[in-house]
Amino acid sequence: MDVVTEPRDGTLLIQVSGRIDGSNAAAFDRAVIAALESNDCTVLMDLENLSYINSAGLRTFVKVARRLRRGTGVLALCAMRDETRKVLEIAGFHKVIPIYPTRAEALTCLAAERMVSE
Repeated sequence: MDVVTEPRDGTLLIQVSGRIDGSNAAAFDRAVIAALESNDCTVLMDLENLSYINSAGLRTFVKVARRLRRGTGVLALCAMRDETRKVLEIAGFHKVIPIYPTRAEALTCLAAERMVSE
């Protein structure tokens, strides 16, 4: 599992790759929460290279979404594989966390939402 963060057009982009399972879910959680310390804003997790995620990893998504909602931020997900998307849909994540098919579409939509809210 690898987590890379990068500010991108007013959004904190978090690229996740590899597997998130019982052996590294806590490390994933710590890495994401640490990235938020200076960026309680809009967060986009790019899951294109995520090959597997278990329930502990999914809990991190919920934790981040709740934390950001307490402020003025938002969590969005993008570019995931079909298997990952199916898991998120079965769990109902698509009802509470915006999911975009591509990173470009996500960044465009999130930028537009920021402009409307300002």
